[in-house]
Amino acid sequence: MSTSLYQSVIFGPVHSRRLGLSLGVNLLPLDNKLCSFECIYCECGWSTPGVHLRYNDRDTVHRLLREKLEQMVVAATPPDVITFAGNGEPTMHPDFEAIIDDTLRVRDELSPKTKISVLSNATMIDRESVRRALLRVDHNILKLDSAFDRTVQLIDHPRGAYSVAATVAAMKRFEGHMTLQTMFLRGSYRGELVDNTTPEEVEAWLKCVQEIAPRQVMVYTIDRDTPDPDLEKVSVEELRAIARRVEALGIPCSVAG
Repeated sequence: MSTSLYQSVIFGPVHSRRLGLSLGVNLLPLDNKLCSFECIYCECGWSTPGVHLRYNDRDTVHRLLREKLEQMVVAATPPDVITFAGNGEPTMHPDFEAIIDDTLRVRDELSPKTKISVLSNATMIDRESVRRALLRVDHNILKLDSAFDRTVQLIDHPRGAYSVAATVAAMKRFEGHMTLQTMFLRGSYRGELVDNTTPEEVEAWLKCVQEIAPRQVMVYTIDRDTPDPDLEKVSVEELRAIARRVEALGIPCSVAG
């Protein structure tokens, strides 16, 4: 299936099904993906190995974000949210905390009602600087696609050591000041069954949700092209059924089908 990279540091605005009118910020390379996961559903496609990669530098991000935000404010179309996403994992950037501080200052000056969101796979939240930065933004949206290490390895393909138990423990340190996000899907990958919607998967995931106790949960499914062609969307009805079980725990849950 056709996938694509973000070709600029600042992209959009786009109408996000979860966040509203979103102005995107890409801290990662423009010609390749740079991520601590290699998710089989990633809209950016597969990483190209052996390529020298460079992060977008702090000053450039600050300058381009200010320019675009000024344009939108002058046009009376300020974004609902500034979203850090792009071609990989934004919290890997060595200046991530400083960039968040820059963004907060620009937002407060030019468009104080605009929220700031970070979409993260949560692999860097054990770094204190990353945790501090995420606690300063309006929406830190952290991924957990399964309660089972084997399923995470199959769906997300973490690079380096990864443990669901360690990730849940790190998420608990946010003391509820985070949003948990989970992609539900089914299909196959290289002949192996992929399905994190089974009763066993959902029951174990709900226990993690209860332990983490986030302020909100987002459940969603495939919406764009994926690098693995053998994946299937989960129906909105199934997502809503999962959401009702989250809400029974006293935690708000949104659905994006």
